[in-house]
Amino acid sequence: MTQGRTVLPLPFVVWRWTDQTHNAAVQARTALGCALDQLGCVGEAASDVVWAVSELVANAVEHAVGPYEMRLRPCEEQGIVCEVEDRDPRIPPLSKFSKGNPLSPLEGNRGGGSDALWAVLSERGRGLRIVHYLTNGHWGFRGWESGKVAWVRLPDPDWR
Repeated sequence: MTQGRTVLPLPFVVWRWTDQTHNAAVQARTALGCALDQLGCVGEAASDVVWAVSELVANAVEHAVGPYEMRLRPCEEQGIVCEVEDRDPRIPPLSKFSKGNPLSPLEGNRGGGSDALWAVLSERGRGLRIVHYLTNGHWGFRGWESGKVAWVRLPDPDWR
């Protein structure tokens, strides 16, 4: 322990999976939540990162090839970074993200009635907006030896 924190080896592998793994996002949330709890990282910041990472896991499974790996990497200047690695070197194009709620309906789908509700519920392409919102913009992608890494950072974790 260093100043109340558990010291992790660099990097610490939390979970590995393949494209045949069922409910990967659910399993990722469970594994990451347990790892952060063992580190004493609790609270809203940790919960938001768990949800953001599960979105990155779902994206990796849907858009990239495996095998996949989720790691925690302590970073002295930045707290803890969680990485999701896949084998696709393509980094998705990123647009400007607004500060608004990523779950509000897109402009064309505003209105009333069940048709508007179903349009909102079926909208796709919100995943990275949600990640951006939950991490306060502390996330990104970078190329990796055999693919890419999506990462999120716990900016101000609450430690027990």
